Amino acid sequence: MIWNRERETMSRAELEALQLDLLRRQVARVYERVPFYRQAYRERGLRPESIRSLADLHSLPFTRKSDFRDNYPFGLLAVPRRELARIHASSGTTGKPIVVAYTRNDLATWTEVCARNLVAAGVTADDTMQVAMGYGLFTGGLGWHYAGEHIGATIVPMSSGNTKRQIMLMQDFETTVFCSTPSYAIFIAEQAEEMGVDLRETRLRVGIHGAEPWSTAMRHEIAERMGLDPIDTYGLSEIMGPGVSGECTHHCGLHINEDHLLAEIVDPATGDPLPYGERGELVITTLTKEALPVIRFRTGDITRLDPAPCPCGRTLVRMDKVSGRTDDMLIVRGVNVFPSQIETVLLQVEGVQPHYQIIVDRQRTLDDLEVWVEVSEEVFADDIRGLQALEGRIRDEMRNMLGIAARVKLVEPKSIQRSEGKAKRVIDRREVYGS
Repeated sequence: MIWNRERETMSRAELEALQLDLLRRQVARVYERVPFYRQAYRERGLRPESIRSLADLHSLPFTRKSDFRDNYPFGLLAVPRRELARIHASSGTTGKPIVVAYTRNDLATWTEVCARNLVAAGVTADDTMQVAMGYGLFTGGLGWHYAGEHIGATIVPMSSGNTKRQIMLMQDFETTVFCSTPSYAIFIAEQAEEMGVDLRETRLRVGIHGAEPWSTAMRHEIAERMGLDPIDTYGLSEIMGPGVSGECTHHCGLHINEDHLLAEIVDPATGDPLPYGERGELVITTLTKEALPVIRFRTGDITRLDPAPCPCGRTLVRMDKVSGRTDDMLIVRGVNVFPSQIETVLLQVEGVQPHYQIIVDRQRTLDDLEVWVEVSEEVFADDIRGLQALEGRIRDEMRNMLGIAARVKLVEPKSIQRSEGKAKRVIDRREVYGS
């Protein structure tokens, strides 16, 4: 089943003609309305009329996460504040969030592309869809919520947490579609087993999962333990949230909504464009976004693109499951975490040394974040009560900065390995990439 057959099955020639028209309009629009882009283009001697073909996109400079931070909160807006319908935000590399804004048309577009992803996953108006993604400033919950309503499904807006209640409502409401991070889906399965509930005997049949990397092995485990078909989705707040791409039931790549988003692959080291089929960093340009258009955003995600038509009938380019990242950002329980955020907290605490290690593991199938922190000789010699108080203070400060809980372990001076080169701050034991 295809939600928007006209757009999702266009020929490459038709699609590329549409993309070029939209790209030229968007570049002209940001040049006129967004000082950041106007200055960047003028510095390179570029004007909107420089874009004559899709290949000319490569002459435009990249947009990075740091540009959102430097222009916080509304410096990248292309519309007056009175035209904004909603504001979302996600964590950034400092205490300031990455701000994402939408006009009413933007919200309609977001709902449309998420609806396409749901229909590609096999969701219909007959389904009851339990949304266990976070609501609020996080884009996940509301993105899927409105898309589900748009296609006529019945929505259970649970948000995340309240695991036993989630399971009870799955049974009582006869939930057929479950929307969550993949790690939370596994945790739900574990909790259900402890409660004596076999989720395979419920009405569950489709899982909509995203917001964190996950392996094929985890997909198989979710399918086996929950008795549903786990569908991979991809999105990022800087672009819109969920809805950038999603799998169909053939599981052969995630369809990118190319009539709204122009995707390219570049060499992570040089920024040079790479052809279809080559693995590199995904770069995305928003073609129709009004409030906060983004030109050539470097996602940091490593993947490859395949333009061949899918067996489902869609002709939209497909991206592979993300296989890694180019930066040091971690995704822990669906939240972006940067080592620099943790470092910022630690350096503000008296008695803490500038040596630390971040350990990410998967405990009971949920991501677990632990930070080992060196303390001074004087602090380490303190009594147990004093050390516990310091741990609690650091733990609270990190919760305020990161938005998620992290365990803290104080270690003796010089116990964390030193490096003459780049320090290895992160040990990720989850092994979520690959097969």
